[in-house]
Formats: sequence, C-alpha cells, structure tokens
Amino acid sequence: MLAFLLRRLLSAIPLLFGISVLVFMLLAVAPGDFLDVARSQPDIPAEYIQQMKERFALGEPWYVRYATWLGNALQGDLGRSWIYKVPVTDLLWQRIPATLLLSALSILFALSVAIPLGVLAAVYKDSLFDRISSLIAYAALSIPEFFLALLAVMFAARTGWFPTGGLTSVEHEFLPFWARIGDYAHHLVLPTIVLGMGSVANYMRIMRANFLDYVREDFVTTARAKGVPEGRVMFVHVLRVAINPLVSASGFILATLLSGSILVENVMNYPGLGQLIFQALMRQDQFVVVAAVLMGCIMLMAGNLVADLLLAWFDPRIRLEKN
Repeated sequence: MLAFLLRRLLSAIPLLFGISVLVFMLLAVAPGDFLDVARSQPDIPAEYIQQMKERFALGEPWYVRYATWLGNALQGDLGRSWIYKVPVTDLLWQRIPATLLLSALSILFALSVAIPLGVLAAVYKDSLFDRISSLIAYAALSIPEFFLALLAVMFAARTGWFPTGGLTSVEHEFLPFWARIGDYAHHLVLPTIVLGMGSVANYMRIMRANFLDYVREDFVTTARAKGVPEGRVMFVHVLRVAINPLVSASGFILATLLSGSILVENVMNYPGLGQLIFQALMRQDQFVVVAAVLMGCIMLMAGNLVADLLLAWFDPRIRLEKN
C-alpha cells in the first residue's frame, strides 16, 4: 500500500509541471494583459502602468516569467494577485473549502439517488419504472448544467424558498452555531442538486448495467439454491460486487464536477474555485489562473486516489501492491 501511494505521488510531479508550463504558455499567447483595463482609463498615468509592467516582468518572455514563478512556488510562494491585491495562497484557502464541500455533497447526493434507482431499475427490468427512470436519466444528461443553474436561480427568485446565490446570508456571523450550519445547508441545496444531477444519470446507468451483469453470475444461483431470501441476494450479495465499478467511476466523475462547477458557481454566484478561475481568466490574473488550475488538478488526482483506495477496501480481491 505504501509503495502504491509513493508511486502515485511521484507520478503527479511531472504531470503538475507539464500543466503549469501549458497554462503559462497559453496565457502568454493570449492577447493583452491585466493592465489593459488600466490603459483604457485616462486618469491612470502612463508612469504607473510602466512601473507595474516592470514589476511583474510583463516585457520578459513567458519562459523567463515561468522560471521565476516556479522558483518562488517551490518555496511556497504562488505569487500575488494582480486584481485582488492579496497573496494567491490566501485566495485559494478561501475558495477551495467551498468547492470541496459542494463537490462532496454533489457526489453524496448523486450516490444516494442513483444507487436505489439503478438497483430498482435492474430488478424490475423492462417495467414501467425502468423505462421512466431511464427517460429521466437521459433527460438529465441532455440538459446542460448552466441551463439547470439558470432554472434553479429563477425558481429561487420566484418562490423565495432558497437563496439566489452565495454561501451564507448577511447575518451569518451573528447567528448561533447550529443556525450557521442551517444557513450553510440552506444555501447549498440548489447548487448541490444542480451539480449532482448529471452524475445521478451516469451513476444510475452504470449501476443498472453492472447489477444486470452480476445477477446472472453463479454465486447468485448458489445463494438462491441455499434458500437465501431474494431481498438479501439482491441488496447484499449482488449489490456488494456491483457497486465496485461505481466506486472507480467516482474519480472520473469528480473531473466532471470540477469542470461543471466553473459554470454552476458563476451562474449561481457560489464563491468557489470555479468562480475564481473564471474571474481570473476574464481579468487575465495570471498567477491566480495557474495556481487555481493546479489546485483543481490536485483535487482531481486526490479524488482518483481515494476512489482506488475505496475500491480496494470494497473488493478484497484487489491488491494494489501487485498492480
């Protein structure tokens, strides 16, 4: 197990290096820089713009700026935001917990809905329930996440049942502890449903297909021959092995959640990493973009690693040391 973890951690180093180089190169070929807004304002003197250009070495080639950034990053300094005027690490620590919380809740929501629906659709194969659930799954896959987010914001604005954006209310700091937890939960309901809806459809399709495959296995026939109740056969013996591919797929679905969170967080005004990346890209805040993209990649690799470890825990036949 330790050797497996070390291999995964070491393999992440060249991947992160390549991603950082690619992001720096793409930002370098993009037209303009973060000083374009300052240049368009007549009240900002040209001396100040030239001073900022020299301070951030905007006249140097991109690989020179990258070498300087990499040397500082290895010492724990990811740079300073040109727009927010604060260290990049401070921005990341403010936004990453919100995105992690939203992603974790979306996965839990997707699993809690998709596993029962997938099992029931497999048990009652070709029934009316199976057809309706499949129709709902394909509809959820077909609707873009940003459109669902717009519908959710419209629903919240029309009914007033949920907030239209943000993570907390204005009076959050003055609330008692449990009221703060409730305030967080109230703001997370709609973003969790919107971000997890596409995963529900994917999980349900995977669960149904796997369940149908394992129902025909010999161990199911043996369990029935021994007189094991049908409910225990389905929801204990079959479900335990059918859920393994679902655990593996969780790591890949995390990538979808992180990419989808960029749109969902901006439409629903959720203060997470996705919104930070979008705003930094629009304003060409280079250091924030590079650091945020790297943090997203680290979260993705960590999700895949956790999925592999959970798979090994669910299925004792898997031995990570041998693989």
